Amino acid sequence: MRRGGAPQRWGRCAAGVRGLRTGRAVFAGEVWPGGALLLWIAMGKLTIGYMLLVGVLGAQVDPVYELLDRGYGLLKQKDYAGAVVCFEKAVVLAPKRVDVRKDLAYTLLKVGENEKARDQFAAAMRIDPSDVHVAKEYAFLAFETGQQREARLVFDRIRKTGDATAEAAFQNIDRPLAEGIARWKQALERDPGNFSAHVELAGLAEQRDDLALAAGEYQAAWRMRPGERELLLKLGRVWQRMEKPEEAHAALLAASRGAEPRTAESARRLLPERYPYVYEFERAMALDASNLELRREYAYLLLAMGRKADGERELEKLAPKKAEEPALLERGAAESVKPAESAKAAQNAKAMGMRSYEAGFMNDALRYLQAAHEEDPLDFEVMLKLGWTHNMLKRDEEAVRWFDLARRGADARVAAEASKAWRALRGDQAVVKTSFWALPMYSSRWRSAFTYGQAKAEFKVGGGAVKPYVSARMVGDSRGAVSDGTTAYPVYLSETAIIPGVGVATKQSHGVMAWAEAGYALSYLKRQDGTARGRADYRGGVSLARGWGRLIGSNEPGWFLEHHSDGVYVHRFNKSLLVYAQNRLGYTFRPGALRVQLTWSGNVTADPKRQYWANYVETGPGLRFRWDSLPPPVVFTVDVLRGAHTINADNPRRPNYTDVRIGFWYAITR
Repeated sequence: MRRGGAPQRWGRCAAGVRGLRTGRAVFAGEVWPGGALLLWIAMGKLTIGYMLLVGVLGAQVDPVYELLDRGYGLLKQKDYAGAVVCFEKAVVLAPKRVDVRKDLAYTLLKVGENEKARDQFAAAMRIDPSDVHVAKEYAFLAFETGQQREARLVFDRIRKTGDATAEAAFQNIDRPLAEGIARWKQALERDPGNFSAHVELAGLAEQRDDLALAAGEYQAAWRMRPGERELLLKLGRVWQRMEKPEEAHAALLAASRGAEPRTAESARRLLPERYPYVYEFERAMALDASNLELRREYAYLLLAMGRKADGERELEKLAPKKAEEPALLERGAAESVKPAESAKAAQNAKAMGMRSYEAGFMNDALRYLQAAHEEDPLDFEVMLKLGWTHNMLKRDEEAVRWFDLARRGADARVAAEASKAWRALRGDQAVVKTSFWALPMYSSRWRSAFTYGQAKAEFKVGGGAVKPYVSARMVGDSRGAVSDGTTAYPVYLSETAIIPGVGVATKQSHGVMAWAEAGYALSYLKRQDGTARGRADYRGGVSLARGWGRLIGSNEPGWFLEHHSDGVYVHRFNKSLLVYAQNRLGYTFRPGALRVQLTWSGNVTADPKRQYWANYVETGPGLRFRWDSLPPPVVFTVDVLRGAHTINADNPRRPNYTDVRIGFWYAITR
């Protein structure tokens, strides 16, 4: 469908400065030249002062003035992405401004974001329903993005005001729906048992807003195929629009249990966040009597509430053989050994907590699991699940406490899982986190071994995104940076120093981290270049590390890709800024207890000062491996690289080189 609305134009904000219109002054009589000059100067000063005053007052009165002004400027430069950012910030500051939302919507259309533009027009229409132009823009975009029902309703409202464009658009949507409904009704008259005809007719009726017809046809289709729970999702959606909340809740609750994952998730989004009541389970089972998951959850809810007879009766409907259901097995044991009632209550609450967790109802899971822990304080599996529940609710401090308790249990599986989770979370929650990494490496090009490493202690200060730390770096080589005129190393290899320092670092976000550090480099050897052994050391940078696919810690074989980028500024290296990009593509194997990766590397290093030693590219094959008995952070590497300097001014060596590098990586965090 082509959009037939009014033409779209870009406009500046009404509250902004739109410019000053000036005319010519006509003076009667003779005016001496000096007086005219002074008069024009005075008028110019007044004009400039007026413009500044208007700008300042406009910016003060309108909180989004500067953002809008910047956005319009970016539009003139055709920087639509930048303009979108400005207008989005303006919408946050002035959410009730229709003109701002319109500007954002039109800019989003420029960059092809039709759905986001539609949503902005929808918000503007809710703010000012009388704006026909905005309503038509929304309706056209709703139709183009698959929301035919919403588009039809808006065009129907507008056409009643006599708008010819809305009338034509409405007919273009409504006519095919009406014709389709008529055809499927005729098909059902010929074959009332045609399941597909019922579903198609219900879908068209829903789009045409004939909700009673849609509900009836969805019900007919459900009676024919009661296992198709997607029909319950659609039926619940229609009943919600018909303002039948009880019927809608029953259909959606049944669809959220026992259906395929996509349908169940869609149904959960339409349900209230609270856990269902008993009578709501009963209504859902009346609609979907064959839903075993629904009935099982209902039975365990009854048991958790102390309604033992009712709960076991429901379980017997699921499992005629007592051994098939844990609660029935528990009843058999109760008849013989009469365990304490508190143990039964703990098991019931635990079962409900586990089921609520698996269903995604974290608040209900927390309540049931806490009750189970109160009844049986030594159930370490409950402690473990409490840790995961708090973690899912983003309460990591509580999660760490529960994982710490669970890892002390006798069950090896529970203790191992809890220990792993505790170590992973404790690093973020600990007041002091210590870490150490080392990278010893041999290079055939330099005929020497090099060692890089750092020991660091980070301190948690409040909940800020920046953490202070103290560290000691170590950079050295086995030949002691001996210079014989032919094998002198570049400065980035020949530090031969220990560098204590203090710094700050941001938390990692999407693999990105920034840091800055001030320290003092102490050379452990006499410097061959004649400089002092001790020098101030200031450095900082930004790093990005991402991995995709089957990395070396994966339990499955497959392809992988790793990318590491670093921008590092080192003040004492002639104030150099070094930029690295390292990429590895390869395949991971799992031969027995080994983890092996065949890799191909592509590396680029550059600096703005165009120093030969800091500008080169490398590529070549490699091998990485480890075995399961080693600590997880240990990885051995062998790389065969062919490199070329991209800048060769002052380079005492050949521009091309081959380098075989053998080393291993080790890291530990406490």
